[in-house]
Amino acid sequence: MDDQPPNESRPGIPAWVWILALFAIILGLNFFLNNRFASAARIDLTEAMNRIKAGDVTRVTLTGSRLTLTLENNEELVTTVDARGSLEETLAFYGVTTDTLQEYNVDLAINDQTVWQNVLSIVLTIGPFLLLIWIFSRGFRQMQGGGGNSIFGFGRSRAKNLNDANRPTVTFDDVAGVEEAKQELQEVVQFLREPEKFVQVGARIPKGVLMVGPPGTGKTLLARAVAGEAGVPFFHISGSEFVEMFVGVGASRVRDLFDKAKQSAPSIVFVDEIDAVGRQRGAGLGGGHDEREQTLNQILVEMDGFDNETNVIVMAATNRADILDPALLRPGRFDRKVFVDLPDIKGREMILKVHARGKPVAKEVSFDDMARLTAGFSGADLENLLNEAAIFAARRNRRTIGLLEFQDAFDRVVMGPERKSRVMSQADKETVAYHEAGHAVVSFHLLNTDPVQKITIVPRGRAGGYVMPLPEDRFVYSREYFEDRISMALGGRAAEEIFFGRITTGASNDLQQATRMARAMVMEYGMSDKLGLPTYGENSNNPFLGRELGWGMGRDYSEEAARSIDEEVRRILEENYGRALNLVRENRHKMENLANLLMEVETLDRSEFEKLMNEGMIPEQPVIEEAAPFTYDQ
Repeated sequence: MDDQPPNESRPGIPAWVWILALFAIILGLNFFLNNRFASAARIDLTEAMNRIKAGDVTRVTLTGSRLTLTLENNEELVTTVDARGSLEETLAFYGVTTDTLQEYNVDLAINDQTVWQNVLSIVLTIGPFLLLIWIFSRGFRQMQGGGGNSIFGFGRSRAKNLNDANRPTVTFDDVAGVEEAKQELQEVVQFLREPEKFVQVGARIPKGVLMVGPPGTGKTLLARAVAGEAGVPFFHISGSEFVEMFVGVGASRVRDLFDKAKQSAPSIVFVDEIDAVGRQRGAGLGGGHDEREQTLNQILVEMDGFDNETNVIVMAATNRADILDPALLRPGRFDRKVFVDLPDIKGREMILKVHARGKPVAKEVSFDDMARLTAGFSGADLENLLNEAAIFAARRNRRTIGLLEFQDAFDRVVMGPERKSRVMSQADKETVAYHEAGHAVVSFHLLNTDPVQKITIVPRGRAGGYVMPLPEDRFVYSREYFEDRISMALGGRAAEEIFFGRITTGASNDLQQATRMARAMVMEYGMSDKLGLPTYGENSNNPFLGRELGWGMGRDYSEEAARSIDEEVRRILEENYGRALNLVRENRHKMENLANLLMEVETLDRSEFEKLMNEGMIPEQPVIEEAAPFTYDQ
């Protein structure tokens, strides 16, 4: 016996199909009735009776009020009689007697279809009105109960209620690198699961938890983990979903959201990207956006108004805490601020291991080494790194993700895709080789720079080549560190000037980085002996357009101080550029060896570079797998 497929719920027929079908039926009936006797000529009743008297008619048929005359040549004529009287009375009124009909052998037939005609007439008359009433009633019900996309649903919340059926499967075990944030949020889950434990000692459940951190550090992932751990309703909404073009809609949605959360209490409300609606009020020229401010006011009232006995916890995430309204950040609204920072080396290793679950990673790959190499990476960057490595492995038809795939993925994430189709002349290749050698040699002979991990002249992204350092996790930066970093950044330009007697556009990004660091030393960190301790330019970084002009808070330093700042920035750049020039001159022989080797093999790793710097010899040139092909101009 054949297996029968399981019964599946099929989608219903749309309403517009029924409407079109009903219209087609009405039009068809109307067309049928109007054209049923289209072939018969119409005459008036008097002429029809005269034809019968004259003996031209062989048959008379009455259907309702329609009288059909069949002539001797089988031609039909149609007329209309009064339906209130009988056919005999009508014929007698016009002088057509029974003897006349018998004389001319006229057949008299009566088709009794009056009831059918009456019903059809009623349908054709009342049907369109009933159809319009049905359409309007159905549309009105949809407008009332159709959610946020309908006319009457503008003020309803679009929050998604993640209940037991669609709750995320992510738990705190799937989140790594943010242990302190996990502990804070685990307490929130415990508050909801065992509230009596805290009430006994007089503790109050926090009203709100604000997660603050750079993009990609896992704020939304933590919220999904809370939804997976908590056994309470979890409402998820984005801050931008509150704001509409109609004033008052956002506040109405806030009220509707909190009403739903209160009905399901204890519950959690998570607002992602709250800075879209929680910006400071009265920011910029002409005040703020009325709709956004009304929405924010309603959030403030719902979080800490007169009704403060509800067991609803509000969680929010943002990477722009500096623009949030102070009233939103005070205790009683967001009692806890959870800072989700970039992970340290241990955190990065744990994150890599979490994202490596289910992936065939080769045993040669050390997540500890990858964690050291990826300083400054966020959790999203590390996930992307593993995904790119898996793509490289699939592209090369390998069953495991090896070290080479991770190295290529790292280069792609940091510097962009390798441009294999780029044609580089011999002169440009030599310039790039000496430029990158200048960076590497200057960095090697300075004390406060990171060790060089890789040197390559293979173009990636917008760079013709690059020197990749092995960064360390630092939380405090000294003046010597910035000065050595500036010297390293200017090492490429120094090499071009010494070896070629000219400068190129290849150092444009290096100059921008060096200038940015020098200006930060002078204006933010007080690392200038001439300008001393004050900081400059604090008000110029205001994120709100027009606030400086509207409040009279322009640049907070004088023209004389601005001149001194420019002079100090120039002095720092020139002094460290002089250091880079001296190091390149003192190590000219190493520079030439390194540049020549780069032109041959195109890529060097740390061990080969340090052996060359220590006057060691590299007996065999390394074989670079899948090196980028170049076409040289002759």
